Amino acid sequence: MERPAWAPQGIDISMPSVSRIYDYYLGGSHNFEVDREAARKAMGFMPGLPTIMKTNRAFMRRAVKFALDEGITQFLDIGSGIPTYGNVHEVAQAGDPEARVLYVDHDPVAVAHSQAVLDGNDNAAIVNADLRKPGQILNSPEAGQLLDLERPVALLLVFVLHFLEDEDDPYGAVAELRDALAPGSLLVLTHASYDGVPLPQERTGAAVAVYKDIRNPLVMRTREQTARFFDGFEMVAPGLVSMPHWRPDSPADQEDPYAFSGFGGVGRKA
Repeated sequence: MERPAWAPQGIDISMPSVSRIYDYYLGGSHNFEVDREAARKAMGFMPGLPTIMKTNRAFMRRAVKFALDEGITQFLDIGSGIPTYGNVHEVAQAGDPEARVLYVDHDPVAVAHSQAVLDGNDNAAIVNADLRKPGQILNSPEAGQLLDLERPVALLLVFVLHFLEDEDDPYGAVAELRDALAPGSLLVLTHASYDGVPLPQERTGAAVAVYKDIRNPLVMRTREQTARFFDGFEMVAPGLVSMPHWRPDSPADQEDPYAFSGFGGVGRKA
């Protein structure tokens, strides 16, 4: 397999990557045939996966605009993935050119492409770190340069926590991040779930199994399990809901039934 010029040296391009599969769902070009093959296999069981991913991105953009309206101009986006259209820094800095954005990912392609996209942007950066190690993120030089943790921050965990298994202690990781944030900070979160998927659970489960096969297990959590991530936060109306129902730009924003798979919500630290 020929290595594209944009692919960092040292990565195994024979193994699928969650970030690159996500990029493929969104119509991006930073993916390999091995990623496309895994994505197509999952879509064979669950054809609406691209719709779900695009709905997640639309939720994220609305939440960033909400944070700006609340006076928050600092954003910490963990599990940010490969840059595509409507990235956090683009939405935030369109509303406030001085808005600061720190992206976090540990996928080499996501990090390398983010560095290229952010070149020359003094108010945005990417740090190569893992959500499982919040201290690694919070104590990074990039966090020290960009984020003032004495002021409110919008913490974005969009479609990332379902890649942490229970033994990874995802609730503990979120709690550690929460405790580092100032009062008034926001938690912006989306999570995959069997709830709302317009398919028999066996079909959805087969798509989930594809991720397990590529050594990136996908953990589907219920609404109640997802709500636990908001411990220590006060939910912002309308609460934890299907993503199209969270402050839609238009009542007819999304009519595809797949868009209502999973949950999204925003909480405010008291």
